[in-house]
Amino acid sequence: MTNAKILGQAFDDLLQPDKFRDYGPNGLQVEGDRDVKLLVSGVTASRALIEAAIEADADAIFVHHGLFWRGQDGRVTGWMRERLRLLLTHGIHLFAYHLPLDAHPELGNNAQLARVLGLQVEGRFGEQDLGFVGAGTPNWPRPQALADHVAAVLARPVTCVGGTDRPVRRVAWCTGGAQGYFEAAIAQGVDAFITGEISEPQAHLAKETGVAFLACGHHASERYGAPALAARVAQDLGLQHRFIEIDNPA
Repeated sequence: MTNAKILGQAFDDLLQPDKFRDYGPNGLQVEGDRDVKLLVSGVTASRALIEAAIEADADAIFVHHGLFWRGQDGRVTGWMRERLRLLLTHGIHLFAYHLPLDAHPELGNNAQLARVLGLQVEGRFGEQDLGFVGAGTPNWPRPQALADHVAAVLARPVTCVGGTDRPVRRVAWCTGGAQGYFEAAIAQGVDAFITGEISEPQAHLAKETGVAFLACGHHASERYGAPALAARVAQDLGLQHRFIEIDNPA
């Protein structure tokens, strides 16, 4: 059992949120009133996750996508009111870490995606070093073979655009909605780039540069960091931990 202040400090010590320029507040977003015995992790602080945490009798929730974002409507109405009502009524603490969780070199989304896909990290690139670059083990004979591998591991269809029939020896990746990192990835001399989403301009760039663009789903690419980091902190503090998967096709 521990309190929210100690738990939040443990998260901060690992993730160092002050080093990042982010789109919302990192750390404790909603303060509950419970001592923490059971920590639940999930990808997004949706109502479904909050309700599942209540059902599990959780004391705190750790997520990648929290409730508050820069530029959003600040009124507490509708869906926001309901999520907050559930958290406050049940006294559950909500912790959220966005870019710091993407970037952690061992437990973050990018590092954990590399682990499950069998990618060896060789370097970092892009704004705030959020992009990762490395090689597969083994190499794939063509981009579609890599796409098939990613789809099988993540159990999710993968959109593969561009590329040629050349072997895929070097890969860049950045989880979530990182399609804007594609040009920086191309500059790394890679054969393929993996992220969650693709936008219209990237399809043309993939075809014109010969670097394959693989979009494997925002949620699917970011469902490994939160449980890895929450499990580490729970172990260090002697807490119980449970990851709750709320499926999302996006």
